[in-house]
Amino acid sequence: MEKRDTLIEVKNLKKFFQIGDNTLKAVNDISFDIKRGETLGVVGESGCGKSTAGRTMLRLYEPTEGDILFEGKSIRNLNPQEMKAMRRNIQMIFQDPYASLNPRMTVGDIIGEALDIHGLATGEKRKQRIQELLSLVSLNPEHMNRFPHEFSGGQRQRIGIARALAVEPKFIVCDEPISALDVSVQAQVVNLLESLQEKMGLTYMFIAHDLSMVKYISDRVAVMYLGKMVELAESDALYEKPLHPYTQALLSAIPIPDPELERKRERIVLQGDVPSPMNPPSGCHFRTRCPKAMPECAAAEPVWKEVEPGHFTACHLYN
Repeated sequence: MEKRDTLIEVKNLKKFFQIGDNTLKAVNDISFDIKRGETLGVVGESGCGKSTAGRTMLRLYEPTEGDILFEGKSIRNLNPQEMKAMRRNIQMIFQDPYASLNPRMTVGDIIGEALDIHGLATGEKRKQRIQELLSLVSLNPEHMNRFPHEFSGGQRQRIGIARALAVEPKFIVCDEPISALDVSVQAQVVNLLESLQEKMGLTYMFIAHDLSMVKYISDRVAVMYLGKMVELAESDALYEKPLHPYTQALLSAIPIPDPELERKRERIVLQGDVPSPMNPPSGCHFRTRCPKAMPECAAAEPVWKEVEPGHFTACHLYN
């Protein structure tokens, strides 16, 4: 892989929510970077903090602690005016194409809203730009006066993508953009995201459950568990040689399209349920379900370290 410069750097990011007297540690001290033009896949079970991490990076949620650097500049303390300007660089595609589009607005106005906010186009130019964006995501430009309910789920997600692209961003957080769609449509949306990336030099953080889809689209993959990042590596390295017991269990659940291999393979079935992020276990958060847990896993938190070149994990097995 050619050497690319870093577009986004996340340093010791935390996002806690206060719920009554309890603190929900949704994202608990994660650090990583994303190179320009790459796709970083982020996987993990529901509730592990993937989406919260993405939203906190864009300051849709205010970080509790830590910093986010975009092209070397911190966005943590930008004032509202500066943050508005920054929003042209960083955008989001939301998970649910049914909930994320305003049902009372036409598709043209949904996409055009970003152009209006940032003063990018008015009048005839605005109309042309909206039609251009609809063509870009393979929708009929003549349909700009229709409402969201007149489109299918896959088409709505394309509208969401067009809306994100309206301000010509450099970085897009794709928050499970295919999980609400039919399987037949998922590949079309992923292929669209890939072709747009090539055409426009975009950088993605692609959050998903589907491990095979993440492997297909991502240059590198990060694995999260209970608010922590447990492993990060190039896509092939992670899938061929997962280091962390949690990653090994996740990958053992991916079906192999060869019946012979599938029969011989051992599934790693994790015992118990995911602990509550309000009261995570001491030491390593995964130890209560880990088949390889040792006494030190309860005593001390594992250190995030580079075990092999470009392959990071946080596990006592590698200390």
